[in-house]
Amino acid sequence: MTDAPTAGTPRRTALAATGAAATALLTGCSRSSGPGAADRAARSRAEAAARAEAALRRRSAALSAALGDRYEEVAVRHPAVRDVLAPLRAEAAQHAAALAGTAPRTPAAAPPSPSPAPVPDDPGRALGELAAEARRVSDAHTAALADAPPELARLLASVAAAGAVHAYLLTRREGGAR
Repeated sequence: MTDAPTAGTPRRTALAATGAAATALLTGCSRSSGPGAADRAARSRAEAAARAEAALRRRSAALSAALGDRYEEVAVRHPAVRDVLAPLRAEAAQHAAALAGTAPRTPAAAPPSPSPAPVPDDPGRALGELAAEARRVSDAHTAALADAPPELARLLASVAAAGAVHAYLLTRREGGAR
């Protein structure tokens, strides 16, 4: 009868195995979670956040630059509205530069890249399409606020508001031109 296991033996074995596993787990965690590990994790999070912000800045700057290029395309196609579009084009270049963290481009320094759609022959229609594009860019900047850190979010909000004003001015101008 001494060879028969007692009721407590399997429990003791299980507890011993669990204790050994817990010790191994804690020992493994403590090796990787010392003071340096917290610093490495914080650095890694900061680097990931910086990469995400840089990508968001590039996308947002590209949107504003493309809008500025479109203003220039319309101004070249319809010289009568060049003076109306010049300040809006300059602001779009400033927005792109602020978002990218660079100096503004000038049309002479970098000619506009051709957009996929040709500029309409009718100046009123061209201005209407510019207004719609300014709204789309403004909406994209507003949507990007959700993913932006506070400083960039403030900049995006300001640029989005300016884009909404551009759309309003272009729509008002278009309506008055008819």
